[in-house]
Amino acid sequence: MTDLATLTAADLPAITLDDVRAAAGRINGSVVRTPTLHSQTLSEMVGAEVWLKFENLQFTAAYKERGALNALLLMDPEQRARGVIAASAGNHAQGLAYHGKRLGVPVTIVMPSTTPQVKVSQTASHGATIVLFGEKFDDAYAHARELEVERGLTFVHPFDHPHVAAGQGTVALEMLEDVPELDTLIVPIGGGGLLSGMGTAARGIKNDMRLVGVQAELYPSMYAELNGVDMACEGDTLAEGIAVKEPGAYTRKLVAELNDDIVLVAERHLERAVSLLLQIEKTVVEGAGAAGLAAMLAHPDQFAGRKVGLVLTGGNIDTRLLANVLLRDLARSGRIARLRIRLQDRPGALFKVMKLFDEKQVNIIEIYHQRIFTTLPAKGLITDIECEARDREHLDSLVTSLRDAGYMVTTVELA
Repeated sequence: MTDLATLTAADLPAITLDDVRAAAGRINGSVVRTPTLHSQTLSEMVGAEVWLKFENLQFTAAYKERGALNALLLMDPEQRARGVIAASAGNHAQGLAYHGKRLGVPVTIVMPSTTPQVKVSQTASHGATIVLFGEKFDDAYAHARELEVERGLTFVHPFDHPHVAAGQGTVALEMLEDVPELDTLIVPIGGGGLLSGMGTAARGIKNDMRLVGVQAELYPSMYAELNGVDMACEGDTLAEGIAVKEPGAYTRKLVAELNDDIVLVAERHLERAVSLLLQIEKTVVEGAGAAGLAAMLAHPDQFAGRKVGLVLTGGNIDTRLLANVLLRDLARSGRIARLRIRLQDRPGALFKVMKLFDEKQVNIIEIYHQRIFTTLPAKGLITDIECEARDREHLDSLVTSLRDAGYMVTTVELA
């Protein structure tokens, strides 16, 4: 396996369709041949024909297995015997650990010390040796490269290597075998390995294939690089799987040659996409995995009338976070709400408000009274009422009734 530390991007060999096909043959039978299915409901919703590639059904719930396994299989016996190392707190770590154990290759994963314990445990369960180091990924990455030299290990990059990119490209081969009529692929971009591989395969098969990358607005690293602009990469994004501050040197070159466009999506679109995939397709997808659908929600005019393939790249999302995303989506749709109502602090004041909720058949979930920390006079109070309605129209009718009755009502909005 080529040592990236000694090469510039220009020195790395470009992958071809034949490289991707060879990778497909290499990993065949060792990764799940995931389905590509048409979504009638999503198609009607976004005004395009939408097919979904369910990579969240891989054993480790992410496509990263493909590139990791291809890289392992291309190593010589001596490299495998010494072992491999990677820096990752996510899907690459689990994919490399799983296939390393299966092939008898010792795997060391360096993770930031801030990595959630559930991810540490999941990776360790696949037989990897875990090293916790530093506060940030950059710290863990630097330490992994030091250990690579000290211990004579082979570093397996999560995206910036042709062997890894070729493995990821097998996703596109399968999609076009299943749905040859696809004319557009929307691919999430973190470091760029997936688009590099899928783009090479897709263009090798259909030269006119439209390739659109998608990044979270909070981490527009590849977008900024290719457009020559300076944009901050920071913040807590739901799409942590593509929250990469620095795109790969190798993949940057390929993405620049292959992609037709890169679009950015806001957190609200990522949340909506995760929620829709669970509600409509009954499938759990992490934020990065839902980025393709988020792009269609955020930029529908770009894809109207086209035959679009989306990759659900992974399903590793914390269950508590998923619950929050679903509840926030209910709030945005008007099915749950928090109404802030100004009352006089008198007996029966709250009861009169409750009668209006009863008349409108809006269910009350929680009530919060605030008498002290308010700018109102001492005889005034604020009450926040969390409630559940049938839909936005039902909620609006309640708010109208409250205001008609003389109450000051505001809705606590989400970002």
